[in-house]
Amino acid sequence: MFGICYLSIIPVRSIPADTAEMVTQLLLGELFEILETRGSWELIRITADSYEGWIDSKQYLPLQLDEFESICQHAQVVSAELMHISTGSQGDILLIPFGSNLPFFANNSFQIGNKTYPFTGESRLLAEKPQISNISETARKLLNIPYLWGGRSPLGMDCSGFVQLVFKLHGVSLPRDAQPQSKFGEPIDFLNETVAGDLAFFDNDEGQIIHVGILLATDLIIHASGQVRTDFIDHQGIYNHELGCYSHKLRLIKRLLPVL
Repeated sequence: MFGICYLSIIPVRSIPADTAEMVTQLLLGELFEILETRGSWELIRITADSYEGWIDSKQYLPLQLDEFESICQHAQVVSAELMHISTGSQGDILLIPFGSNLPFFANNSFQIGNKTYPFTGESRLLAEKPQISNISETARKLLNIPYLWGGRSPLGMDCSGFVQLVFKLHGVSLPRDAQPQSKFGEPIDFLNETVAGDLAFFDNDEGQIIHVGILLATDLIIHASGQVRTDFIDHQGIYNHELGCYSHKLRLIKRLLPVL
C-alpha cells in the first residue's frame, strides 16, 4: 500500500506516538510506501529520500499501486512560493508550502484524490536541468525562517531539511540528514575554489558531521541555526559575529552540480 500527503504539512515521528520526536515532515503531495500498521499509526518509507518514520493514519490519503505509479510517471512540478493559498473544487482552503508537490499539474491547477486546486504561483518543473548558479537565489528566499528540529517547511526547518528542500526545488534529490548528504558530490579542497551553491559540512569533537549549509560566496554561508541566516565562513568554520566566536567547525566542502 502507498499514500500521499493531502495536508499542508504532517509530522513524521520516531515511534508511533503523538509525543514522540518529530524526525522529519511530509509536505503536500509527497508520496510514501506503507511498511507497517500499528493501531492508528503507519510506518512509512518516503519515496523521495527513503527516510522512514511513523505518521498518524488520519493524515494521509491511501493509494493503490496503479494510482501511485500514475503520479510518479506524470511530470513532477513543485511550488516555489513560500506559502500559497488555494480554494479547492469543493470549497475547502488549502495552504501550499514551499517545496510541495503539485500532482497532475496542468492549466494552473493540480489534483489530489478527487479534489482539484488552482495554483497560479511560481512553480518548478523538476525535469528542467538544474543550474548551480540558481541554488543561492532559492536559498535566500528562505532567510529568517525559524529553526525547527525535523522541520522542512517555511514554518520551521533544520539545517539538513533546509538544504534538502533547496535542492529539491532544482530537481536534486538528497538524503534527509547531513551525514548522508555529505556522501554526495565532488570534494572541493579550498574555500577560494568554491562557487555559490556548493555545500559545506561541519563536525563535532567526535568527528561526526552534524551541520550543513550552502555557500553564497567564498566567505559567506547560509544555513539554519536558530533561524535560516547568513554568516561569515573561513577555513576554521562559521564565525558568528553576534556570539563573537566560531559556532561550527568546517569538515569538508562538496559540489553537487557542475559549473557551466
